[in-house]
Amino acid sequence: MLKWYRIFCAMRRDCRAMSSMYMYQSSQRSRLFRYLVSGMTAFGATGAFLFTKQVNCASVWMADSVTDQKMLEQNKDTMQTKMETTILRLQGEICRALEKLDPDTKFKVDKWKREEGGGGVTCIMQDGSVFEKAGVNISVVHGTLPPGAVQQMRSRGKDLKEGTKLPFFAAGISSVIHPTNPNVPTIHFNYRYFEVDNGNGQIQWWFGGGTDLTPTYLDEQDCIHFHKTLKAACDQHDSGYYQKFKSWCDEYFFIKHRGERRGVGGIFFDDVDEPSQEEAFSFIKSCAEAVLPSYIPIVKKHMNDGYSYADRQWQLLRRGRYVEFNLVYDRGTKFGLLTPGARIESILMSLPLHAKWEYSHTPESGSKADRLLQVLKNPRDWITE
Repeated sequence: MLKWYRIFCAMRRDCRAMSSMYMYQSSQRSRLFRYLVSGMTAFGATGAFLFTKQVNCASVWMADSVTDQKMLEQNKDTMQTKMETTILRLQGEICRALEKLDPDTKFKVDKWKREEGGGGVTCIMQDGSVFEKAGVNISVVHGTLPPGAVQQMRSRGKDLKEGTKLPFFAAGISSVIHPTNPNVPTIHFNYRYFEVDNGNGQIQWWFGGGTDLTPTYLDEQDCIHFHKTLKAACDQHDSGYYQKFKSWCDEYFFIKHRGERRGVGGIFFDDVDEPSQEEAFSFIKSCAEAVLPSYIPIVKKHMNDGYSYADRQWQLLRRGRYVEFNLVYDRGTKFGLLTPGARIESILMSLPLHAKWEYSHTPESGSKADRLLQVLKNPRDWITE
């Protein structure tokens, strides 16, 4: 038995090495499968189960988990573990779907640790033919909230002690995808889970997140498809969620100093702590899993469309607006910058590779650019129109 155990350990080490080289192409997966079958035969049922589990994780995730695998197994029924394994899976699925559309460009995978506790996996694709910049990040962090972050949460109605540091845990996935072609819209999504120990033995928990679309030019059919997909995900849990969170999204992504929204909206919510922890978790999973079906068909539809120099310049101007919102108003960016040991590169991942500002630029009345601007100033109901 000891002999077979040593074989199993060697096989598992080899599997980890293979996964770090992104052994997910079909021919490589085939060799890995044959290797797995031989290992199952040699090691027996118990070893095969453990080995299969390790391979399954490595074949889906972009990197190893932030939390030690043994800890995840020991605490598999906790929400912290469920959230971490879910965001790792989502990150892998989304990155590979994007790489399939832009096959000559691969994600750079950067796993990092936070000295104060936890870490994350940042996946970045840049200068692709389809995606100019795409980031898909996960973070699993813990430590103590500084007073500034506590005050920000208190301003949202959280019953937290003022002027003190409180233990917290946070796990989430965040992504911004900036395409190369101006006819393909930018998408942003973020889904997160938070726990705070209030110092009196009580743990406050909540979920937050959302998905929103930011086009350079308005394609009404794209907007309808996007919003209907999100509504279908919301309706699985509550028929009132979509309209509530759509309105919240339009309000949240408002660039006050410009008098316009960042994009054509989607859904946005925070502080979701009902009807139960499991039901709230199921809801955010449904929303996160709707990202690919809401967006990939739009990318495929427009990724090969022709565009002009003027189209590119308007795209850069709109990306300037994107930068303004994220640096001035975005709650996640503010929280990240207030968190000790925060990884600035990952926080600012959302910013486009290129952007532009022109003095007092105004689109020509009735132009394609102006059509978009009118919708950004006056949000529409994409479901009933």
